[in-house]
Amino acid sequence: MAKTIVVKQIGSPIRRPADQRATLVGLGLNKMHKTRELEDTPSIRGMVRKIPHLVEIIEERD
Repeated sequence: MAKTIVVKQIGSPIRRPADQRATLVGLGLNKMHKTRELEDTPSIRGMVRKIPHLVEIIEERD
């Protein structure tokens, strides 16, 4: 089974640049405090690193 991470949106996309809003949508997040379980790949990690003020990694699963 692939490793996964649980990502939670902690910040609002209001008054943020369009690329940051698009990154949130790419992660499947669009509302405050919503969580998603995503595959742990370098592209997903890069997206999370691009918007660390809007999301947090809650847990990493094997």
